[in-house]
Amino acid sequence: MKSVSISGSPRANVGKTDAKALRNAKLVPCVLYGGKEQIHFSVLSADFKNLIYTPNVHTVDLDIAGNKYHAIVQEAQFHPLKDHLMHVDFLEIVAGKPVVMNLPVRTSGTSPGVRNGGRLSKKLKTLRAKGLVEKMPDEVTIAIDKLEIGNSVSVGEIHVDGITFLNAPNVTVISIEVTRAVVEDPAKTAAAAPAAKAAAPAAAKTAAPAAAKAPAKK
Repeated sequence: MKSVSISGSPRANVGKTDAKALRNAKLVPCVLYGGKEQIHFSVLSADFKNLIYTPNVHTVDLDIAGNKYHAIVQEAQFHPLKDHLMHVDFLEIVAGKPVVMNLPVRTSGTSPGVRNGGRLSKKLKTLRAKGLVEKMPDEVTIAIDKLEIGNSVSVGEIHVDGITFLNAPNVTVISIEVTRAVVEDPAKTAAAAPAAKAAAPAAAKTAAPAAAKAPAKK
């Protein structure tokens, strides 16, 4: 997993007044926890561009007044109206201790169901995963080249070595849905019907070396 480097400055005071003053200066109040101590610091808002405002996930190399920490973003809080970044919680990475991260879902290949007029529907954009950081992939990639109209892939059908997905196993991640074009074309409907009744295996792969196949849901 790729890492982003960020520098921060320790906060002299912790409170609403101090936090407001930091935000007015285009700084974001932050906290680092999970290690030996809890550290309050601030980071320039612009420095979060490649960390928060991206669909990708990264680990973070923090430099706080010369002290180095390896961490992940645990939570980012935004202003409810202005959508400004208000606060960021970092979790320090401790060797041998699992972390929880949201991994983006990607698809690979071309679905025959889509070629026959169906529509690819991504129900979940991310999967909540638990495991050691060194086991975490950059993304979860699901092969759709065998999915016909009516087929889907659920959380329980996706397997990545060393990773546990915390979403409910029966929740659908992606599916190939019937569209108006299919309904209005009898030939496509007839061709898709037998395939939709049979299970189509789908491979769930990641950018990490350990990836396993995930059979598609009937």
